[in-house]
Amino acid sequence: MNGDRTGPMPERLRSLLDFGVQVATDVHSVTPARLDSLRATGLTDEEILTCIHVAGFFSYYNRLADATGIDLEPFMHA
Repeated sequence: MNGDRTGPMPERLRSLLDFGVQVATDVHSVTPARLDSLRATGLTDEEILTCIHVAGFFSYYNRLADATGIDLEPFMHA
C-alpha cells in the first residue's frame, strides 16, 4: 500500500485511510482502542464497518486475481 496519504486532508479522512491500510496489512493489530480512536474523529460504526468491508474485498479480489493469473486491464499497466 503505497498510496500518498501525506497531503492536506481532514483528520477524519486521514484516520479512515490509515485504518484501511491497517486492515489490509495488519488486521490483527486492530484493537477496541483503535476503533475508539476512529470514533473520536467523528467516524460512525457504519463508516468503520464499510472501510473494513472495502479493504477486505480489495484484498480478496487481489488475491483471487493473482492466484488465477488474471491480467490487468490495459489502462492499468500505464
